[in-house]
Amino acid sequence: MACSPACLIFISLLCQFTASGTLMKKVGALGGSVTFPVESTVKQVDSIVWTFNATTLVTMQPAVPDKKATIIVTQNRNKERVVFPNDSYSLKLLKLKKNDSGIYRVEIHSSSSQSPFTQEYGLHVYEYLSKPKVTMGLQNNKNGTCITNLTCSMEQGGEDVTYSWKALGQGGNKSHNGSILPISWRLGERDLTFICTARNPISNSSSSPILAWKLCKDADDGDSYSSLVLPYLLLVPFLLCILVLVLFLTMRRERRKEPTDSEKRMDIHREIPNVCPHSGENTVYEIIRYANKINAEEDPLSTLYSTVQIPKKVENPCSLTTKPDPPRLFTYENVI
Repeated sequence: MACSPACLIFISLLCQFTASGTLMKKVGALGGSVTFPVESTVKQVDSIVWTFNATTLVTMQPAVPDKKATIIVTQNRNKERVVFPNDSYSLKLLKLKKNDSGIYRVEIHSSSSQSPFTQEYGLHVYEYLSKPKVTMGLQNNKNGTCITNLTCSMEQGGEDVTYSWKALGQGGNKSHNGSILPISWRLGERDLTFICTARNPISNSSSSPILAWKLCKDADDGDSYSSLVLPYLLLVPFLLCILVLVLFLTMRRERRKEPTDSEKRMDIHREIPNVCPHSGENTVYEIIRYANKINAEEDPLSTLYSTVQIPKKVENPCSLTTKPDPPRLFTYENVI
């Protein structure tokens, strides 16, 4: 019965794990070091091969009486990072980086054994945790009681992080696991202090203490909110009425100022009747009115009347061809 390619791969992996045993997990800190120990019972060792994610990392040939050990590192960037402490077969990797996380495998070849001795290690490189960040959710303030949630989180380096809380005060300490802490604190009670601690496989870090009274200092303002809003809503129409009244009075005042300019001008009105009437006697009246006087009867002393009488014998004073008569005596009467 033929076996599919997937079946062959599975059988090969099963055989490897059967020979090498379980996968050993290792953790390392960013910038630190990690050692992959090798405890082999093979007496005659011909060569040791270390691989990283199926890529050859380093090849080693043990020392013999007439020859020193030979170590070949495949990549130049790893030459200063790979060390075999105490001339053993164990591998020590220095100056760890994030991309060093992966599967490391060692194969010990011997002429006395048909199959090599193998061992695999799973490495995960973690960062040291910084101080966690605490944020507050929606707050419900009712009857002087503050109800809210505190959330603890990491801004960076948050792989495999676990969170826990401690509440200090009120006669004892309480613990809570998880990133979210629900709190309920009543105004006037003894103050509480909350501290969040974040942990990963290589480090832990705690937040700054958080005081309950600072989070819930507005707990007693929830019921008075509506009483504060209502007066402001009633004040808006009142202000609008005042604004409309001011605009109306301003426009009315501007309209009253318009006729004052015409009153300041001098009103001079002259009445001259026809100088060539058909009647025999002509009278010329001239009235001079002074400025800023609406009715001449109000001040008779300010009006000047003049009367001129023309003799009746002048038949056609308008004719240009009539020879003018010699000057005659005129009578003037001035009345002041």
